[in-house]
Amino acid sequence: MKLCAIVPVYNHGEAIGAVVKALRGHLLPCILVDDGSEPSCAAVLDALAAAEPTHVTVVRLAQNQGKGGAMAAGFRAAHAQGYTHGLQIDADGQHETADVPVFAKLAAAHPDAIICGCPLFDDSVPSVRFYGRYLTHILVWLNTLSFSIRDSMCGFRVYPLAQTVALMDSVYIGRRMDFDSEVIVRLYWRGLDVINQPTRVRYPTDGISHFRMLRDNLLIARMHLRLFAGMLVRSPWLMTRNLKRWLGRSAV
Repeated sequence: MKLCAIVPVYNHGEAIGAVVKALRGHLLPCILVDDGSEPSCAAVLDALAAAEPTHVTVVRLAQNQGKGGAMAAGFRAAHAQGYTHGLQIDADGQHETADVPVFAKLAAAHPDAIICGCPLFDDSVPSVRFYGRYLTHILVWLNTLSFSIRDSMCGFRVYPLAQTVALMDSVYIGRRMDFDSEVIVRLYWRGLDVINQPTRVRYPTDGISHFRMLRDNLLIARMHLRLFAGMLVRSPWLMTRNLKRWLGRSAV
């Protein structure tokens, strides 16, 4: 396994330095995707790359494409550079970088699975966001006909890159805040297992959130409609797969 971190960055110039320092503390190479940030943030990213040119690279998008667009660019860059797995982590410091070795160890033990963070929130999480995300959880459980994906919205994950890039080459996936849920459901549909790993999450260290209530909720609703239609087509296979898993666990 050859693992790197992929960090989508949009105007998180004040927080990204600490995130990169923590990731490098775990000897993890970093691909920073500048998603059309302002010049001040772009300069911070360039300085981080200049300080460690062998281990920190910047992928620059001329215009903001959204979190999903940034992650897609990061996946492709990492795959082209020969990495087998990419650890997705947010730039705002909300994820617990101390858990990186745990995620890496799980990915090494399960190289064809997605290692998905399952958030343990502190008091900094907005109550609307905390309770609202459960609607997405319920819809994801419906669209996979299983409870295998505990939390489809957490942006702290390890992906096998070959399967993820192949998926992006073959089907449209949402480009903004709808990305995290859609990509993990579609990878699950393709037969990948999901390993859920509890991890602490705080909201966010620099006080910046790029979630746009109306726009992103509409995109997420449209995404769930796409997934529901896909689930109906795949339902016989999904039910068979889930039944085999249940029988296998029962036998053990």
